[in-house]
Amino acid sequence: MGQGPAGEQERDEPIRVVVVDDQELFRRGLTMLLGVEDGIEVVGEAGDGIAATDIVVSSAPDVVLLDVRMPKRSGLQACMKIKELVPTVKIIMLTVSDEEGDLYESVKNGASGYLLKDSSIDEVAQAVRVVAEGQSLISPSMAVKLIDEFKEMSRAERDQVPTPRLTDRELEVLRLVAQGLNNRDAARQLFISENTVKNHVRNILEKLQLHSRMEAVMYAVREKLLDIT
Repeated sequence: MGQGPAGEQERDEPIRVVVVDDQELFRRGLTMLLGVEDGIEVVGEAGDGIAATDIVVSSAPDVVLLDVRMPKRSGLQACMKIKELVPTVKIIMLTVSDEEGDLYESVKNGASGYLLKDSSIDEVAQAVRVVAEGQSLISPSMAVKLIDEFKEMSRAERDQVPTPRLTDRELEVLRLVAQGLNNRDAARQLFISENTVKNHVRNILEKLQLHSRMEAVMYAVREKLLDIT
């Protein structure tokens, strides 16, 4: 692989994607449309949560597009199982559901993105590219709901569990992540290497017992580490 700015590796191979949805017409249509996108290759599809888990384990994709409502094993259950078996895979929940509970559980179970099914193919393709780079993606309208739900559901935990202590540098990195910066941009702003930022992010997630950068953003909001109006 080649090296991009600030040591960032450029992807030579296409992003490998698995599409999971119980509606065959929607699933096949999305598979066909993504298949003609530059730099994206659909390597499998499934119509239920159990088949989804099996195909992800066997094909080891980079990104999974996963519906929330499915037979045999729900998308939320499949998300949790897939992340348990293949921790490196990125999951985008693509669904008609805009319920706050589903959104919160998706993030809690390790999803990196949450898009509604009325999103355009360009939005879906961009989401695939963004999460493949290790970032998180959620529509602004859903972000507000997620923040509210996170605050409500985590209030008891906050009252009962002492907050782990982060170093000053980890707090700086967390604030930049919460502002939407990727590792490369955060490194530039802090005048440190991209690998150092990656290490800080990993340590932050481990200390806070979080599963994703998106959960880290919600933590930062809850603990008032950044200003959101």
